[in-house]
Amino acid sequence: MINKWFVIVNPVSGSGKGLTDIPIITKLLREQGISFDMVFTERKYHATELVVEAVKNGYRHVIVVGGDGTLHEVVNGLFIQKFIPAHEVTLAVIATGTGNDWVRMYGIPYEYTDAIKAIASEKTFRQDVGKVGYYESKVHQTRYMANVAGMGFDAYVNKQYNRLKGKGIYVNWLYFLSMLKAVFMYFSSHYDIYIDGEKAWSGKMFTAAIGIGKYNGGGMRQIPDAIANDGLFDLTVIKMMHNLNVLFNVKLLYNGKIYKLNQSSHLRGRKVEVHTKNKTANIEIDGEALGVAPFSFETLEKAITVIVGENFNVNH
Repeated sequence: MINKWFVIVNPVSGSGKGLTDIPIITKLLREQGISFDMVFTERKYHATELVVEAVKNGYRHVIVVGGDGTLHEVVNGLFIQKFIPAHEVTLAVIATGTGNDWVRMYGIPYEYTDAIKAIASEKTFRQDVGKVGYYESKVHQTRYMANVAGMGFDAYVNKQYNRLKGKGIYVNWLYFLSMLKAVFMYFSSHYDIYIDGEKAWSGKMFTAAIGIGKYNGGGMRQIPDAIANDGLFDLTVIKMMHNLNVLFNVKLLYNGKIYKLNQSSHLRGRKVEVHTKNKTANIEIDGEALGVAPFSFETLEKAITVIVGENFNVNH
């Protein structure tokens, strides 16, 4: 076993912040006495390949320098590799992305000095992971999620968001801009949601979020009551509403009071299936736009070990 941290850097995260800030990050790591080897991703899903190889070679501590997308790739790599159980690897994040919703949940500071002090302190937490099934070109696919998946309007906005990011547009309000654009283009579809084998919700659905964590979309609290180690998914489902109502109620997405919205429902369960006849209805997982329905979700309890902030409390 190698007694070093394996640092995976996404150099294009945060519009290049992942690369330009590396000198200060490496300096701070050394000042905290953290021994490490560092590699840089060169393409999409490269982080998945890198972590599989790292575990094979004996690394048991991994730092992600990037955003939610890079973390998503690394978590999937931990489950693709079969050398050891995923939870035997300690995972930490130094946030350089645009959304950074996962670190927000754990009270991990954005300021590099404090984030690296948290890594040095090695306060850990075992969180659940979601195993997600979906389809690409009629072929069943599996992904693992560390935070939140979205369907309906949420997934549609995410697709717009990633399209703008792909054009090199990086602004703090990019997600809201994507939402504003989607409001005038999105149409609700009929969905059936089954939880632990029972039909739990059926109707015209505007949007839904299902997750382990509370935050997505760059600070929205769409699942405010989620607990990351209770073995359950939390779901927020919002039935069909006039799209402009989204703009009038957007503050409820950010202040954690989404269940005050009359159209919202709060559901919980270990296994979830989602069906719709809309053949183009896609899903986003941890901010990554992926395939189409039907979707399946299964909780893997306390499946990964993560570094958390000094003041993190799972119930808050």
